[in-house]
Amino acid sequence: MYIGDYLGRRTIYSPEALAIIDVGKEPELRLTYAQMNERANRLANGLNAIAGIHQGDRVAILAQDGVEHLDLLFACGKLGAIHTALNWRLHWRELQQIFADVTPIVLIYDDAFKDAVTELAHAGTSVQHWIHLDGSGIPGSRGFNELLAAAPTAPRTCETLTEEDIAAIVFTGGTTGLPKGARISHRQMAWNCLNTVIHDLGRDDVYLNVFPMFHVGGLFVYTLPQVILGGTTVLLKRFDPERVLELIQRERATVFAAVPAMYQMLTQASAWPDADLSSLRFCTSGGAPLPVPLVEQYTREKGVRFKQGFGMTEFGPGLFALSPEDAIRKAGSIGRPNFYVDARIVDRDNRTLGVGEVGELVLKGPSMASGYFNINNAPDWAKVMDAEGWFHTGDLARYDEDWYFYIVDRLKDMFISGGENIYPAEIEAALYRHPAVFQCAVVGIPDDQWGEVGKAFVVLKPELTATAEELLAHLGEHLARYKIPHQVEFVTALPISAAGKVVRRELRKEQ
Repeated sequence: MYIGDYLGRRTIYSPEALAIIDVGKEPELRLTYAQMNERANRLANGLNAIAGIHQGDRVAILAQDGVEHLDLLFACGKLGAIHTALNWRLHWRELQQIFADVTPIVLIYDDAFKDAVTELAHAGTSVQHWIHLDGSGIPGSRGFNELLAAAPTAPRTCETLTEEDIAAIVFTGGTTGLPKGARISHRQMAWNCLNTVIHDLGRDDVYLNVFPMFHVGGLFVYTLPQVILGGTTVLLKRFDPERVLELIQRERATVFAAVPAMYQMLTQASAWPDADLSSLRFCTSGGAPLPVPLVEQYTREKGVRFKQGFGMTEFGPGLFALSPEDAIRKAGSIGRPNFYVDARIVDRDNRTLGVGEVGELVLKGPSMASGYFNINNAPDWAKVMDAEGWFHTGDLARYDEDWYFYIVDRLKDMFISGGENIYPAEIEAALYRHPAVFQCAVVGIPDDQWGEVGKAFVVLKPELTATAEELLAHLGEHLARYKIPHQVEFVTALPISAAGKVVRRELRKEQ
């Protein structure tokens, strides 16, 4: 059996290879593939024994990053069940709504979210069994480690599982309303791994993961491909710049991935000047365009090579890759489509556009999700799929004569001022060229004369200063006049999601 039983297969090939280093545990856990497979078998057998979990059932987890996320993912694969990771930043009432949608039978949680779990238990949900990772848990809750210790190690597989069965439900960012759960099949996972291996990974890589594991970035971008290849993954409970720099050096990490905000924070860490990053083959950046001055700083000060990536929950998640050799030459590009991904740019009438023309990015290929979970969300999936099977991303993009793609902006982030389309990402890229700008975000705000105008929110570097007038004059040297924001507001920090992206809707709410 190979579909679903990833650790069982990997243990045949490299049982004693180091699989996971969980530095969030005290003491740290260092687990081989054989040990990881035993944990997954124990958890699968335990879940089946206490809750009757079998093919198609949902098991949820509400926890910061740790090996238990992978224990559950691989245990669910062995049972044919569906791994359901929850965003721990959500309010318990939002989690209650998600529970009503996906109806998990079991919830695994850590002590940091005990209060929310208590509310959920009192409110009544589909959950019949509560399992705590640490602490004492709520009344009636079982201990995760005790469950593992008591369960048999006998191999477990689901012989009826196929590649089209759903392996996980991963929730979208939820920019409007409640997040929707994308149905991630075993087929999607396998094709994403193949795309990742072709473009990125080798057999001896050591990957440091800082993305939340309720997100495709944490579970699937590099972590699962590392398991299939037999590499080592380092897990950190939450992003901590000082700790990241220490771990890259100590574990001789070869691959690191983060969003631009995280890369910016690393340069401000006290350990940055003396940090040795020479073990890194490359760093991957995704989630937003990586400012060119930041790329240049990493190259100049640390000799780091960057790959710009692009992905999404519903497709991939690995979709595009820009090689390190092109990081400066093609600055701002997300690269070319991964090997088994097809991409086009289309207009509002779904007509294919040519070189340099801005339109919506649409995708086709075998690493696409299988829709959204629950029939109530079927209309939302129908909106993003056209009659020819192309997935509409909602991203405005273009490509150049060499077939390198560039994200212009999100359709929802674009605003219209005086009849002209304004792309905040273009303005932000120009702002980042100013030496005092640490972070920035631009949103459209209502205006009586122009309909909408831009407002820039700017975080300055701690040691530097700038006035609004200086920044607007700087933009005037790079952009057409109509694109220049009408307001600049200096802030101490931007609202950042758990995935490290700027939450623009929070900025719009304040206007």
